[in-house]
Amino acid sequence: MERNYHQGNGMNIDSATIEKNVTCMVEKNRLSHHDSQKKFEIRCPRGTRDYGPHDMALREHVLNVVTECFKRHGAVTIDTPVFELRDILMGKYGEEGGKLVPFARYLAMNKTVMYLKRYHIGKVYRRDNPSRGRFREFYQCDFDIAGTYDPMIPEAELLRIINEILIALDIGSFEVKVNHRLLLDGMFAVCGVPKKDFKTVCSSIDKLDKLPWEDVRNELCVEKHIQCGVVSRLETYIQHNSSLTNLDLLKWFEDDESASKNSDIQRAISEMRQLLDYCELFGVLPTVVIEPSLARGLDYYTGAIFEVTLTDSSKKIQKENGDVSEIQGLNIGSVAGGGRYDNLVSMFLPKHKVPCVGISIGIERLFTIMKEKAKMEFVRSKNTQVLVASAQKKLVKERMKICRMLWDSNIKAEMILKANPKMLDQMQYCEEHKIPLAIIVGERELEEGILKLRDVPSRTEQDIPREHLVEELNRRLKVLE
Repeated sequence: MERNYHQGNGMNIDSATIEKNVTCMVEKNRLSHHDSQKKFEIRCPRGTRDYGPHDMALREHVLNVVTECFKRHGAVTIDTPVFELRDILMGKYGEEGGKLVPFARYLAMNKTVMYLKRYHIGKVYRRDNPSRGRFREFYQCDFDIAGTYDPMIPEAELLRIINEILIALDIGSFEVKVNHRLLLDGMFAVCGVPKKDFKTVCSSIDKLDKLPWEDVRNELCVEKHIQCGVVSRLETYIQHNSSLTNLDLLKWFEDDESASKNSDIQRAISEMRQLLDYCELFGVLPTVVIEPSLARGLDYYTGAIFEVTLTDSSKKIQKENGDVSEIQGLNIGSVAGGGRYDNLVSMFLPKHKVPCVGISIGIERLFTIMKEKAKMEFVRSKNTQVLVASAQKKLVKERMKICRMLWDSNIKAEMILKANPKMLDQMQYCEEHKIPLAIIVGERELEEGILKLRDVPSRTEQDIPREHLVEELNRRLKVLE
């Protein structure tokens, strides 16, 4: 085949190549023109968000509090894939149950593991409509106890754990709502709810924390076609006087003519009495509220059910100038939930039963509260303890030597990464990032074998012999802890 060539600037150019390049240029120009007509929006995918340095510092603080508490209670950590086989995950358990599936699958695959306290902290994903404090990508903090133990002892420890975490985070008052799967089953049975309608009735009753009873009644009678007489009987069991104590409420169920004859209700009452006793011993009883309308997780929960909500997230914060400001409470729903799920493992292996109880903490929702609080308080994004500064030019190598000495001594130190930074800029950097101490080296300090140690908040300075610097820094940092 004959090829045509064009000669120019000493180069032979294939005419086919020229034609191809011209075509590409025309197409590129067309696409460029098309793209210029279309507005390009730079944003995160819906239901996700970025975290800057201050956000990450706050997040790290929250996760450290949670992790330390989990370890304090003897838990070990395991890690499972962020995705599971479709056949394992799909269809059976709903969104909340889906979070339990990886751990249940792990236990089913590791048959020798019969007793385990485990925690897991990591990102999980859901296909959902995002809302305030609710995202498609989010961190989940789980604590589960697997194994056969005496009733309600593991449950009581879980309630102690969530109390410790929320008190340590200081986000305001909260309550731990408690119900029992058998109490729900028993109430529905004595009220005449058909078994096939248990789940749909549950989904309506569970809205009582957001809707008045009249709206829930209308949904049950009109939309879900539950007999109005049945709904009226349900009301007597679910809508109780809020002044009743936990023990008064349990006694009401014990004394009720219909409830007293139902074995499920009586077993639930007995176990919840036991739980209240253990919660008192663990010092968490004041936060526990028996709530018969807490109705979720019928696909997997078999015993106690928990939900933790903030009752008042308003906090008074003293700012650095001495003023007191208040953060208004945020309506972000529950911050933790869980319960007993004894049958989930046996769904994978029918002959392998491992009773489990667990609680999941919605870190994103806690983070929303903590972020509001952080607007009134300064949260350090850096852990730097010492800035190594210079008072004159051409001292970058001296600063590097001092940094090396401090790093070798496990002191968190840094320097401005410029050869000749201005002294004012270095001190402003300290104040901006709340770095408490600065070491200043200059020509005089080099001649005399000393270093100037500056207390940044008070702006006081002291000359320290170079060989005693690490010792003096450790002493001061210990006081600052």
